[in-house]
Amino acid sequence: MNEEYKNKWISQLKKGTLPFIVLSVLRRNTYYGYDLINEIKKLTDIVIAEGTLYPLLVRLKNENLVSHSWVEQESGIPRKYYQITEEGKNTLNAMKDYWTYINNTIQSI
Repeated sequence: MNEEYKNKWISQLKKGTLPFIVLSVLRRNTYYGYDLINEIKKLTDIVIAEGTLYPLLVRLKNENLVSHSWVEQESGIPRKYYQITEEGKNTLNAMKDYWTYINNTIQSI
């Protein structure tokens, strides 16, 4: 495989699956941004830059798939914790169904 093409393909695949990954992780717990990045890395070995995650979280919030709340810290500034909404859970379930369909289709080819 052409290395340049492979890298572009992997980049597009990662970009397309990040909302699915973020919603899946948020279904397990609430996280503030930096912890969410670390949890995704721990679970998947996928490295997500803050400059990628935060715009995605804003988009997911605007689409009512996640919400956030500010939590005061004993020391330092408050942190914004993200959680999945009911609409986000429904969307995640639809994503899982479609992912299974695509995976099965690819496997059958």
